[in-house]
Amino acid sequence: MSTPATIKAGIAMPPKSANKAPIPGQRNVLITSALPYVNNVPHLGNIIGSTLSADVYARYQRVRNINALYICGTDEYGTATETKALSDGVTCQELCDKYYPIHKQCYEWMEIDFDKFGRTTTEEQTKISQDIFMKLYERGLLIEDSMLQLYCSQCDRYLADRFVEGTCPKCNYDDARGDQCDQCGSLLNATDLVNPRCKLDGNRPVQKESKHLFLDLGKLQPECEAWYEKASAEGTWSNNGKVITQSWFKDGLRLRCITRDLKWGTPVPLPGWEGKVFYVWFDAPIGYPSITATYTKDWEKWWKNPEDVKLYQFMGKDNVPFHTVIFPSTLMGTGEKWTLLNTLSTTEYLQYETGKFSKSRGVGIFGNNVQETGVPPSVWRYYLLSNRPETNDSHYLWKDFIARNNNELLANLGNFVNRVIKFVNAKYDSHVPSLDATASPATESDEKLLREVNEKLNLYVEALDEVKIREGLRLAMEISALGNVYLQDNKIDNALFADHRARCDRVVITALNLIYLLSAVLFPFMPSTSESIARQLNAPVRLLPDSFTVDSILPGHVINKAEYLFKRIDEKQEDIWRAKYGGDGSEPAADEKKKKKKPTKAAPAPVFKGEKPVEVVELEKKIEDQGVKVRELKASKADAAAVQTEVSALLGLKKDLTDLFAKLTV
Repeated sequence: MSTPATIKAGIAMPPKSANKAPIPGQRNVLITSALPYVNNVPHLGNIIGSTLSADVYARYQRVRNINALYICGTDEYGTATETKALSDGVTCQELCDKYYPIHKQCYEWMEIDFDKFGRTTTEEQTKISQDIFMKLYERGLLIEDSMLQLYCSQCDRYLADRFVEGTCPKCNYDDARGDQCDQCGSLLNATDLVNPRCKLDGNRPVQKESKHLFLDLGKLQPECEAWYEKASAEGTWSNNGKVITQSWFKDGLRLRCITRDLKWGTPVPLPGWEGKVFYVWFDAPIGYPSITATYTKDWEKWWKNPEDVKLYQFMGKDNVPFHTVIFPSTLMGTGEKWTLLNTLSTTEYLQYETGKFSKSRGVGIFGNNVQETGVPPSVWRYYLLSNRPETNDSHYLWKDFIARNNNELLANLGNFVNRVIKFVNAKYDSHVPSLDATASPATESDEKLLREVNEKLNLYVEALDEVKIREGLRLAMEISALGNVYLQDNKIDNALFADHRARCDRVVITALNLIYLLSAVLFPFMPSTSESIARQLNAPVRLLPDSFTVDSILPGHVINKAEYLFKRIDEKQEDIWRAKYGGDGSEPAADEKKKKKKPTKAAPAPVFKGEKPVEVVELEKKIEDQGVKVRELKASKADAAAVQTEVSALLGLKKDLTDLFAKLTV
């Protein structure tokens, strides 16, 4: 909309550009969120862990009028896609073509506003990844070696771990997978299985040597480690990102296989290597520049421009080493000047009720389910962001979801905005009154509001500059709460309008300008709520100011009719939603075809309510450190027995914590 003359000039947010490029000499921010696997519908943990968090930061840049480009897309190559396609009886391309629009629609509904949401199955991906590969090859950073793998003569293919089943050598469970036994939890290699069978046709595979190419990470470690020390000091890195990265360097970087015997992937561009493709975790991060290349032919201005561009990456903690060690090492190995990671924002895990999200068991709410509830995107965004697992795992709870809507969004923000706009509609015929400074000079209440709002606004900017998203949202709601206190202190009602008109005019002008400020403060978190506020104020969506003043909406401006920002959710919905989406304590019916013993799985570490005693804090730190150790061993394909020893130690620590909680709560 055009800016009315009764709105301060120069504060409207400029329209979003369709072809962004870095502006020399200015701040330019390149933002990525971890590419979601294409082979399933994203659940809320996936969404808060990467795409939604990155969207908040991208929108924050926009509301600050900073040039930022937000890139994401589906990760479509690899074993996971082949496995799902075989299960569904479709080709890999058909599977990707089915799920890509599902992902895209889920994110669009959640108001996640990418500049480009692309795919990795593109010509740009092939060209850029093969070009990077060839530079590594030409610079002597790729080593050829062979690995013993299982080969199915019936399928005429080497079998990835997910394509092999058999008997576990540890517990004799007869349906163990090629990478792990779900019965005893042991980590396995496919060649460890007793009586292995091909998952595709049931035939017994044979062991066979297969040649592969390995990236010499050890040779790249000094450069990568020096980069990490500088980047993590200059940028803002989540603590778990630092811990995980440091553990990789401490153990020493090793050769890492970057090829696979698969049919679905980017082909290795060397003679004699036909039938080999890139390993998905070599290939997938290259999706960031390749998707950018589908957005603009000048993609290198973003990705090969470290002087003018800062790279911010968002992901769950399980993706850290691929983004802080393998991908940067790969780019450095080309000898070119790439835009490398500056700021890393990672999350812990979002659990569902008392367990984990599971599509196969029908437990949890997924990106397509949220649309069925009738609850608007702003409420979902608010709950997920206020519950963002920034330093510890958090839990999605239906009871908490309903309470936050009713007690925070509706009672605080919704009440403040609706009360003021309805009052102006009714008493002032929707016209903003003039401010008579002589008849109604500023009082201590007015000065206190300005002072406290500006204090909160400064803290809000500091929080989001440091990517403290949950803290930024908390401060936004505190600014709204200050507005409610201001109305209460000044007793805005019919009597104030009738008996103290000049004072009422000042309170109304101040409150309307605070609401307009809130529309900018809330834009990163709840964009449709921000747009609704601007629409009710008959004003354009605005930029975030450096300070709060009462001169953005001017006397004589005509506002629109009030709309409800939020609606109350009936508490009875908790039981309805829990029954529909799992989390009610019931288990799905057993598979009558197999009726196998249910595999034992480690329960998540319990969560202590209230202030934690010292012994709890110390034990939780041990669990966190041990968890990092286990993940690093798994990621580095360490000896299975060594990994299992550390897993057992982790389970023991979790049991110790459970026992400690039991003692403390007696």
